[in-house]
Order: sequence, then C-alpha cells, then structure tokens
Amino acid sequence: MHTYLDFEKPIAELEGKVQELKLLAQDDPSVSISDEVAKLEQKAAQLLQDIYASLTPWQKVQVARHPARPHFLDYIERLVEDFTPLAGDRVYGEDAAIVGGMGRFRGRTVMFIGHEKGSDTQGRIKHNFGMARPEGYRKAIRLMTLAERFGIPVVTLADTSGAYPGMESEERSVAEAIARSTDRCLSLGVPLISVIIGEGMSGGAIGIACGNRVLMLEHSVYSVISPEGASSILWRSSDKAKEAATAMKITAQNLHELGVIDRVLPEPVGGAHRERNQMIRETGDAIAEELRGLEKLDADSIRRVRREKFLAMGRLGLS
Repeated sequence: MHTYLDFEKPIAELEGKVQELKLLAQDDPSVSISDEVAKLEQKAAQLLQDIYASLTPWQKVQVARHPARPHFLDYIERLVEDFTPLAGDRVYGEDAAIVGGMGRFRGRTVMFIGHEKGSDTQGRIKHNFGMARPEGYRKAIRLMTLAERFGIPVVTLADTSGAYPGMESEERSVAEAIARSTDRCLSLGVPLISVIIGEGMSGGAIGIACGNRVLMLEHSVYSVISPEGASSILWRSSDKAKEAATAMKITAQNLHELGVIDRVLPEPVGGAHRERNQMIRETGDAIAEELRGLEKLDADSIRRVRREKFLAMGRLGLS
C-alpha cells in the first residue's frame, strides 16, 4: 500500500477514488467506469506533476525521508553483480548502519560503501536506521584503503539523518572516526564518486561523501544539521523546522548553485519511491559516466582535482 506524505493528500483522495471504482467494476462487470477512471487518473497525474514541480525545501525533506525510497541495498541488488560484503573495522566490531563491499559494476570491479536505513521494522533495527557508530566509519576507512591498494574505484551512497549520538558512540570517539574517514576520502588515490540518495545530514554523511564528484538526487537533502536540529538551536524549539529548511539551502538545486555538489539527478514525477527501478537505473548510468571521466587520471591528479574542488567551495561568496 502506497504511503502518502501530508502534502500529497489531494493525490491520495483521487487515487483512492480510482481504486474504489476499479473494485466496483470487479464486483459488477456490467458497470462501465473506464471513462471516469481515465479522467481521474489523468487528473491525479497532473496534480502530482504540479505539486512536485514546486516543492518547498521542507517538503523535499519529507520526500527524502519517505519510507519507500530506495536505500543502499536496493541499489546494490539492481546495479552490482557478485557483491561481496566486507564486515568489521578490525578494531571494535561490525556496524550494519554502513554496508560496504566489492562487486562488478558495468564490467568493472568497484568498492561500494553506503548507509543502509532498513526497509522494515526488523531491518531498521538491524541497521540502526542508518545512523553509524565509530566502527562504521572505521570500516569505511578500511575498505577505502583496501580499494586504493588494488586500484579499485570507490562509490559511496550517503543516506543518513546523522551519526549515532549515543553514549557508546562518544565513548569510542565518533567525532575522531568521522574526521579520519573524511580525511581518507580526501586523500584517496583512486576515483571516488559520492551520491546523496536521501538524507545527507551532518558529519555522518560527509564522512563518506567527499568525492571527486558529488551527485544528489533531485529531492534529496544535504546539510550540516537537520532542520529540526537547527530549529532547536536557533529558536529553542523544533516547531520552526520548515523555516530552518528554507534558510539553510539544503536542497540539491541550492547546493548545485552554490557549487557544493556537481550534479543533480532528476527523479521520476512523485519521487524516487514511485519508480524505484527507473531511479536506480538512471543513478547507475550517472555513476558509470562519472567514473569514465576520471579513469585516465593518475593518483596524484585524482587527489589534486579533489583537493581543488573542496578548496574552491565558498570562494564565490567571498569574492
């Protein structure tokens, strides 16, 4: 059953009427409803297109958090052959919030690393809703280092509301782990393509997203803090999350204009969750294209290009 967001209620009503008519036709085949169904479907499709053509930043946050949005393992299942997950940080233990491993992608071996939120209750608990502990980032460092040793490009998919803020994370130095993971991204001598596929919040996201090329899905969000967190700091209440989302410039379109990301990947009308296979396929096409653009660069050039990219951020606003 499709999950509708708050601003999608008019669409839900129309699509609900369509389903009621179809059920009525099943009960009584003599009833002709094809014309009425066609009109309602056309109206619903147009309304969906109109709404998604002018989403507010807060509405984009809601879309990025949609429970049916494709997650890391969905991309791996459809894009990667012979995926071999690699577990553990060789220091403390395994963290299922970040999944990583090697596989065949469009004819080449690639190391994939990303946050996994889980798609049902059991999965969300197992993967801690995509909120990684220090060992998750130390695992990412280990896998990136392994990829560099064998000259394997790295692709990271970020989708998290932030690193896990619990006591055990602080006891095991989560800030230090994120910092070292960020440094490992920036110093990597092989191509690194990063894609924000949903939420990209705080250091929890940037710890694996400092790529040569950073891509964002059209309705994903990327920010130093969640809108609710910013609202709590600025207004001492989470009630101003909508205003915070607008002021923070967290959408893919805002960040592309500011030069923080390199490319926006269009989503199907209604969001990636409505046409999951299409979105995953098109994301794979974009990743393959970006990898081809970097394959002729040597290690020093890859590092230099990445360094220049991040040093250039913010210069436009200062000039």
